[in-house]
Amino acid sequence: MHTSNTDVQGLKKSATHFLQSQNVSRTISSIELRDMVNEARSQAGEPKVRNDQFIIRVQDELGDELGECKTIAHPQSRVDMASYDLTLDQCMLVGMRESKAVRRSVLQKLKELEGPRVIATLPDFSNPAAAARAWAEQFELQQIASQALIEAAPKIAFVDNYVDSTGLKGFRQTAKLLKANESRFREFLLDKKIMYRMGGEWQAYQPHIDAGRFEVRAGTSDSGHSFNQSKFTPKGVNWVAGLWAQYKLQEVA
Repeated sequence: MHTSNTDVQGLKKSATHFLQSQNVSRTISSIELRDMVNEARSQAGEPKVRNDQFIIRVQDELGDELGECKTIAHPQSRVDMASYDLTLDQCMLVGMRESKAVRRSVLQKLKELEGPRVIATLPDFSNPAAAARAWAEQFELQQIASQALIEAAPKIAFVDNYVDSTGLKGFRQTAKLLKANESRFREFLLDKKIMYRMGGEWQAYQPHIDAGRFEVRAGTSDSGHSFNQSKFTPKGVNWVAGLWAQYKLQEVA
């Protein structure tokens, strides 16, 4: 395979961009998260939660998102305990079930764990064989990404179809519209008693529905799963945008 200088320069740019844009999905065990929660609970004067109780909360919050339940020894006590590997986003969802004081402490610690980690090093582009291999690997990655987009198309279409012509918007769409971090926006909605999580779905408190800020829509996915979802009305989006702006200003002050 012949690799020109132009190809190598283009590959360098492509590979550098790829490495800068990719992070390893950081995970911690549910035991580590529980220890983090219990430390915050102690500081807030709240009782610690046992691992079996914590596992039930994790299962209730994350449901089908969870991977395999493992049995591992606690790093200090060496007692065998059930444990799940959780992403930081999953940890944040579980942490939001705690009281405000505990939740803030846990979320702050989780944010400190966030950070980009390079998953590979750049190849030696002065070596023609290494450059050729890197080109082939990059081409394969592009093919995989294209196939993933093709496979995801039905799911994307389902989400797009769910944004109906009435202007109703879901949680993610509203967060994107406000340029808000989803985890922070969830915390805000919980703190302000605007929405709560029930049965794996985010629901609005009834007074906000009565005020015309939300509408509850029932639907069925392609897999036959029935669901109810609270969606922001245009009035609700304008209202929550004002509250979110005030919330951000208070954080800065």
